[in-house]
Amino acid sequence: MTVRLHWFLPTGGDGRTLVDRHAYGSNIGRETRGLRTPDIEYLAQIAKAAEQLGFEAVLTPTGTWCEDAWLTTVALAQHTERLKFLVAFRPGLLSPTLAAQMAATYQRLTRGRLLLNVVTGGDSAEQRRFGDHLDHDRRYERTDEFLSVVRGVWRGEPYDFHGAHYEVDGGLTSLPPDPVPEVFFGGSSQAAGPVAARHADVYLTWGEPPAQVKEKIDWIRSLAEREGRTVRFGIRLHTISRDSSADAWSTANRLLDDLDADTIAAAQAALGRSESVGQRRMLDLHGGSRAQLEIYPNLWAGVGLVRGGAGTALVGSHREVADRIEEYHALGVEHFVLSGYPHLEEAYWFGEGVIPELAARGLLAADTASRTTGRPAPILVARGR
Repeated sequence: MTVRLHWFLPTGGDGRTLVDRHAYGSNIGRETRGLRTPDIEYLAQIAKAAEQLGFEAVLTPTGTWCEDAWLTTVALAQHTERLKFLVAFRPGLLSPTLAAQMAATYQRLTRGRLLLNVVTGGDSAEQRRFGDHLDHDRRYERTDEFLSVVRGVWRGEPYDFHGAHYEVDGGLTSLPPDPVPEVFFGGSSQAAGPVAARHADVYLTWGEPPAQVKEKIDWIRSLAEREGRTVRFGIRLHTISRDSSADAWSTANRLLDDLDADTIAAAQAALGRSESVGQRRMLDLHGGSRAQLEIYPNLWAGVGLVRGGAGTALVGSHREVADRIEEYHALGVEHFVLSGYPHLEEAYWFGEGVIPELAARGLLAADTASRTTGRPAPILVARGR
């Protein structure tokens, strides 16, 4: 099992700050320097950089605060050649048969560069903006049915399904996707686990300390075994990687200096209303306090003070960041979905600093290692794990 690296497309905007320009009022764009709009030219720069640096795919978010992921990424596919797109979408907001058809068309238009990130949704207020009024656990029930229909329709012959949320008669995608897109799926609640076990190709967790990540891996793996399935694992993290550890922590502290007490309090109050168990676990890592944000060596929880979702970053020298990636990899994590502020510059810091380090350790696939370093991949010697 090699390390597979992915980057992030900031379709809600980017910049040299952790402050979310959408979250705390209309004045944020005037008060904060270095904010960048997510126009196609800027996103294309990031996509091209990710492809050049050796990332396999880029994750695009979903929500009312960002651009539509399907439309944005199919446009960016015209600016890239190999890069895949991990398209986040919310089941229940469109027909599962239509979603299956959209995925099949996407695969043909991009020659097989689609991956799917299923986001059930942990915030009822956000779901209601889309007209969705189901509660948390019922949303996971619907996701279970949704993915059953999608996979059934991809078989290329009429498919019937009769459930609590969907009634499908003769559902069909006349030209199934080739290849069938991998499904990435996350969720830390008891309602989420069985859905992941039945449908996920890759279970994606946010960046908790290794011991907690191992608990999640063991949990999902055991549920999948009961279903007769094998699930692979991924992790979502930010990165601040520099030539020296001191430089990396200086950057982290500069990001922290942008955050005043009122901004942190407003963010924590908003995030605390989320129904997401994963979000609560992120909040528990720092408790809303600036103190002791390095919750594990080189794992920094400062991002989660003001931003929802992935709230931790790997901070350190290129070697130290590679050490942490290797540690997570040893637990069974294969996919690393990474990001940084700003996303263009941080892609280069990671790509030119950490990726060669991972290649030297034999952790990357041969084609990725040779493309990113310009040298043949090293021979990997077994290390007894």
